[in-house]
Formats: sequence, C-alpha cells, structure tokens
Amino acid sequence: MNESIFILKGNLVFSRSVEELEIREHSYLVCKDGLVEGIYETLPFEYGGYPVTDYGDSLIIPGLVDLHVHAPQYSYRGLGMDMELLEWLETNTFPEEAKFRDLEYARQAYSIFVENLKKSATTRACIFATVHRKGTLLLMDLLEESGLCTMVGKVNMDRNCPDYLRETDAEESATETVEWIKDVLHKKYQHTKPILTPRFTPSCTDELMEKLKMIQMRYELPLQSHLSENQSEIAWVKELCPWSEFYGDAYDKFGLFGVDCPTVMAHCVYSDERETARMKENGVFVAHCPESNMNLASGVAPVRKFLDEGVHVGLGSDVAGGSTESIFTAMSHAIQASKLRWRLFDDSLKPLTVEEVFYMATKGGGEFFGKVGSFEPGYELDAIVLDDTRLMHPQPLDVKKRLERLIYFSDDREIMAKYAAGVQIF
Repeated sequence: MNESIFILKGNLVFSRSVEELEIREHSYLVCKDGLVEGIYETLPFEYGGYPVTDYGDSLIIPGLVDLHVHAPQYSYRGLGMDMELLEWLETNTFPEEAKFRDLEYARQAYSIFVENLKKSATTRACIFATVHRKGTLLLMDLLEESGLCTMVGKVNMDRNCPDYLRETDAEESATETVEWIKDVLHKKYQHTKPILTPRFTPSCTDELMEKLKMIQMRYELPLQSHLSENQSEIAWVKELCPWSEFYGDAYDKFGLFGVDCPTVMAHCVYSDERETARMKENGVFVAHCPESNMNLASGVAPVRKFLDEGVHVGLGSDVAGGSTESIFTAMSHAIQASKLRWRLFDDSLKPLTVEEVFYMATKGGGEFFGKVGSFEPGYELDAIVLDDTRLMHPQPLDVKKRLERLIYFSDDREIMAKYAAGVQIF
C-alpha cells in the first residue's frame, strides 16, 4: 500500500476564482504525494484501503497565507498604535530589532512568534527578520521545525536608520546577505526558503540595490519589501530618488520589481495609475495589510481597483503594525476598511465581499508560493480543519454562512487540525 496517500472528509470550501466559492459538503479530499488528487462525494474503489480521517460536520479550508509579517515585532504588537509610520519605526521598531543581536533574546522572542504562528490558521508566510544574520538563521531553524512553509528574509539597511542597527555600507550588507544565503543552502531546509529583503527604499542606497540585484540573479531569489504605505514616506522616496517616476519605479530601475524577480510589496495604499499598471505588467504581488494601515494612520488601499485590474493581491498581518497574526482577522478588517473607503473617500470602489477576501487569504496570496491555496487537483495540500460548534446559533446555517461567521468570529479555538504541503502539523 502506498503510504503517501491519505484522505480527509468534511465540508470542503475553496476558491475557484476571486468571485466564486466552491463548496463540497461531506466530501472526500484525496492527497497523494503532498498534492491534491481530487474531491469525491463517494470514495472511488481504488482508494478503499487508504486511511480516511473523518472530520464530520467540520469545515475544511485551504491553509491561510500571510504575505507580510515582521517576526521581531511580535514582542510589541498592540503597543504604540497612536503614532504614524515613520515615528513608530524610530520609537518602537528600531530599538526592538536591535535586541536581536543577542541570540538568547532572539531565541526567546522568536520561539513565541513561531509557536503562535504554528497554532494559527496560517500555513504559508513571507517573513521579515532583522539585519542580523545569525538571528535570522535561528528564526529559520525554528520555522523549519514547526513544519510551516515560509520565506524568510535577512533585512538590508545601510542608510536612514539608527547607527546601532545600520549596516556599515552596501558592501557589508551585501556580503552578510551572501553569507546568510550560503548558510541557508548548507542547512538544506525543506520548508523554509530565503527571500531578499531590502526594508524599503529609504533604508537602502542605490549601491546596495545594485548589489542586491546581482545577488538575486546569482541565487534566483524572490524579493519582499514595502511600497507606497504612507504619504510622508512617498515624498521621502522622491527626495532620495528624484530620477524615479514613482515609488515602485525606484525598485524597478534596479530590476527589483517583478518580471524575473518574483516580488511581493506590502501596503500599496497610495499606488497611482502608473504604479498599479507597472505592478500588473511586472506581476508584482500586493500584500494588503488593512489593520496596520489603520493603526498607523496610513490609509486604506484601493484593493477593489487592484482586483478589477488583475493585480495579484493577498493579505498580510503586518505584525506589529497589525495586532495579531490571525489572517481571519485580516479578512474581516479588509472588508471593514473597504467599506470606509467606499463610504468616505471613493464610492466608485465597492466594498470587498467574503468571497473576495477568502480568495485573497488563500489562492490569491498562495500563488506567490506556486500552486497553493486551493483544493483543485495538482495544488499542494495545505488545509485547516475548523470546528465551529463553540459558535452556537439558534438555527441551522449553511456552509457559506458558517464560513462567514468563522472569518469574523474565529480564533485558535476553532482549529482542530492543520496540514502544510501534505504533512499534518497537528
């Protein structure tokens, strides 16, 4: 008997498209060699001898994807939410990240982050570490042990940050990055991959960006950074890069904005028509971080426009700008924020729907990792089993309404099982 096949049974919910939910009640989900083989109302005879885990009336959904989270910021989430972005970085972020030079502190802090991420509904994540090579490797070690599938970046910063955190120059930043990549390749992680991580244009000189492009070409790595989050930040980029047409162009001039460099950019709150068109043309992913954008008074991204124009969009928790690692919370905030933008700023952009935010949290963000975020055949099997019996209701609800309540109400207590890349985590 081929032990690489296993079968889950329950109420299956996944996205066919950004508008369309597929619901298969009391059906069998067959996983073969880590991939979805198919969904069946009645299990075919050929699978009769394989193990079936029957989750009864529970919902089974694809694992959720967090396209933007800062692991070292987890220690101060929920603090300092009365500041805007640039002040918040100087007051909270940089002093905290400097502590990760100390590996004992890093182990303590990162262990808390990884344990809570493991218990959450997130199966895939793009994660910022700090500028510290050894601390970043420690985080990757812990994530590899967790079984989650992640991309982790050693942050690059050689200007416009405190001396205690700034890398000496572009040469040192690039050298440390290459050594970190070599360490990662030597460790031969199965589920934890490196991703280039210039913090954002204001913290990286042109020379460093040029060197990062050379590293990207040599090692064929994806890239993550920040884009058009805050109006003061955008004005700053214009001062630092007067030759750029817009913020995203400051990355693109160095070949670090999609095309041959798979790229995810967080926020994009103020991306104009030119920037949006370039993101679509280059295949750049937007990590929409609604709670962070509200907490740091950045604004509300025009997600409806991105979806309508065919830009890749996923969700990010952006801890600690966001207060929680829960992508369920990010889904509900995305809907609420879109309503505020529609009502107060631009009534041409209708609010987001449950179907759309669910797509963004699964298949939309999952595309950055490949065929991830759906139960269609050939997709990697990431799954979350949700038992919503705690959320009592006086009358029966259909599966879609149960999913909608889970998006708004659920927490770790609803998660009864979790699978990533065809392996059960718990």
